[in-house]
Amino acid sequence: MKKKSIAYILFAGIIAISSCKVTKPYHAPVAGTQGLYRDTSSADTTNMANLHWTDVFKDTLLQNLIREGIAQNLNLKIARSRIQQAQAYFEQSKLASLPNLSVDATALGGQVAKTTSVPSNTHLYQLTANASWEADLWGKLKSSKRATLASLLQSESFSRAVQTDLVAAIANYYYNLMGLDTELEITEQSVKNWMSTVDIMKSLKDADIVTEAAVVQSEASRYAVEVTIPDLKQSIRQVENALSILLDRVPGPIQRGELSGQKQDSLLHTGVPAQLLGNRPDVQEAELNFRYNFELTNIARTYFYPDVVISASGGYSGLSVANLFNPVSLVGSIAGSLTQPLFNQGINKARLKVAQAGQQQSLLAFENSLLTAGQEVSDDMTAYQSTLEKTNLRDSQIVNLQKAVEYTQLLVRYSSANYTEVLTAQQSLLSAQLSQVNDRLQQLQAIVNLYRDLGGGWK
Repeated sequence: MKKKSIAYILFAGIIAISSCKVTKPYHAPVAGTQGLYRDTSSADTTNMANLHWTDVFKDTLLQNLIREGIAQNLNLKIARSRIQQAQAYFEQSKLASLPNLSVDATALGGQVAKTTSVPSNTHLYQLTANASWEADLWGKLKSSKRATLASLLQSESFSRAVQTDLVAAIANYYYNLMGLDTELEITEQSVKNWMSTVDIMKSLKDADIVTEAAVVQSEASRYAVEVTIPDLKQSIRQVENALSILLDRVPGPIQRGELSGQKQDSLLHTGVPAQLLGNRPDVQEAELNFRYNFELTNIARTYFYPDVVISASGGYSGLSVANLFNPVSLVGSIAGSLTQPLFNQGINKARLKVAQAGQQQSLLAFENSLLTAGQEVSDDMTAYQSTLEKTNLRDSQIVNLQKAVEYTQLLVRYSSANYTEVLTAQQSLLSAQLSQVNDRLQQLQAIVNLYRDLGGGWK
C-alpha cells in the first residue's frame, strides 16, 4: 500500500474518532427553586431586586454615600481588577487555536574535510520562518476557551456580589448611625428628666413626704442613665469610621439625616424564587464555577487521545549573505505529527477523577448557594413582618408608660405612691423608647437585607 494511502486512512480514522465527541456539551444544572421562600407561594414576578438602588433608597444623603462608595471602595476596585485579569486570560485562550509563528536567523561557521570540493572554511547562513498548528480534533482548546470564559463571567459575578454587599453595608451603617443619634437624643433628654425628678424628690424630702433614700436613689438612677452617653458617642464614632473605610476615606464624620424622616414605599416584592438565578450574583458565581469545572472535566477527557500537530517551515539557506536571497537558496518543509504517550494512562485517569470530583463539588456548592439564598430571603421577610407587628404594640406601651410616669409623680406628692414606683416608671419608659428606636432600625435594615439577598444593588 502506498504511503499516501496509509496517511489518508490514518487521517480518516482520526476524523472518525473525533466525530465521536470526546467532550460533552454544557447544560446548566437543574435548580429546584420550588418552596425556597417559606410560607410564600405567590406567582407574582414583581421583584424589588430589579429596581435601581436609587429607587429603593430615597434619602439623597444616603444616595450620595452609595454613589461615592461604588466609585471609591477599594474592595470593589480589586474585584474590577480581577475582571481585567480574567479578560486577559480569555483573550489569551482565544489565541491558542491559532498557529505559532517564529522567525529564525542563523549564521554557522565551521571546517570541513579538505577532500571535498567545498572550501575548508565554510559559513552557512539561514533565514527561516516556522509555523506549527495543533489540530483541535478532540475539543481540548475549545473547552479551555470555554473554561476561561466561565472564569471571566465568574469574576464579573463576583464584582456584582461585592457591589451588592457594599450598597447594603453603606445603607445599614447609615441607618445605624441615625438610630444611635436618636438613642443619644432620647438618653440626653432622659437625663434632663431625671434631674427634674431629683429636684422633685429633694423638695418632697424637705416637706417630709419622702426620705433621703428617695433622693439618693433618684440621683443614682440619673447617673445610671447618664453613664451610657459616652458609650453611645463612642459607638457613633466607630460606625462613622467603619463607613468612612467603605468610602475609601480617612475616618471622619458622616453627614446624615434623621431616623424619623426615613420613609419607605411598599416595595417589598420578592418575586418568585427562580429569579434568584438571574438576580443574585453569588448564585450566578456558583453556577459559573460549576461550568468552569465542567469544562476542566472535558479537558481531562482529551488527554486520552493523541495530539495532532502540523508544522511547516520555509526560508533561505546559503553559503554567503550575498546569495542568501537567490531563488536557488529557497528551502521549505511541511510535516505532520501524531503524539500519544504510552505510559500516561494512569496519570490521565487520575486527572479525570480529580476533575470529575471538582465538578461534583461545584455542583453541590451551587445547590447550597441556592438554598442559602432562599433561607436568607425567608429570614428577611420574617424580620420585617416582626417589626410591623411590634410597631403598634410598642406605641401603645410608650403611651401608657408616659401616663404612668405622670401619675406616679402626682401620687407621690400626696404620699399615695412610693418613690420607687416613680423611678421604675421612668426606667421602663426609657427602655421602651430605646426599644422603639431599635424596632424602627430593624425594620429599615430588614428592607436593606431583603434587597441585597434578592440580588439587588448591582444593576
